[in-house]
Amino acid sequence: MKEFVNCLKAVKADTPLVQAITNYVTINDCANILLSVGASPAMCEAADEAYEFSQISSAIYLNIGTFTKEQELAMLLAVKGAAKKNIPVVLDPVGCGAIPRRIEYINKLRKFGKIHVVKGNLGEIKSLLGVKSKVRGVDSIDDGEDGIAVCKELANQWDCIVAATGKIDIITDGQKVGLIKNGTEMLTKITGAGCMVGALTAGFCGANDNLLAATMTSHLVMTLAGEKAVEGKDGNLPGSFRIKLFDEISLVDENTIYERGQIEWL
Repeated sequence: MKEFVNCLKAVKADTPLVQAITNYVTINDCANILLSVGASPAMCEAADEAYEFSQISSAIYLNIGTFTKEQELAMLLAVKGAAKKNIPVVLDPVGCGAIPRRIEYINKLRKFGKIHVVKGNLGEIKSLLGVKSKVRGVDSIDDGEDGIAVCKELANQWDCIVAATGKIDIITDGQKVGLIKNGTEMLTKITGAGCMVGALTAGFCGANDNLLAATMTSHLVMTLAGEKAVEGKDGNLPGSFRIKLFDEISLVDENTIYERGQIEWL
């Protein structure tokens, strides 16, 4: 657990600047979750600014949930700028299982620079591989039996970290596989939990060179905060849970990780 504690400490000490080009449903949540953990969000999506801004950022978070033409161009330029300075890029391929054009765009995006981390649900991960998946809009309804194999395959093909969220989060670099068994069903009862953990992942990657450990820590912190939020007063109600989640993100510390973290390495 020590490496995860160190990853969390690095974020709080370094205040990484995260350029987030993300969807309009959850943009405010992504900004606030980054602030809560100790990072600095910048929702810089103007195409005229994205290339330059990406080069002064600590990490880039790209979320294609509510795609606009401005965002399409800005993401291409942000990836190009990030590649110039070797800045980590986290991609959240929202809806790519339901909308084939998004797969085409992601393939184009990869020609402009490296994607270091892919964070999605299992249906999205399968779709990126060209494997048949079960999705309902932006949600995955896949049983997940082949989840580990699929995540490892994409990680190896793309030479990146892959994180698939679900009842058990799967995170892999293609060789090592980490399973995070913390969490609560309430994270599925609010809008944007997946987007928030994607933004957190960028924050942790911006402060840590070990991107596998950083991605693991971001998902661990999110699931631990969810567990603590649901235990509070009215934590089983979506509105109260959502507010408490931000509070608990800010309160996750070394003791929380050591006492409550449920992680298995394969």
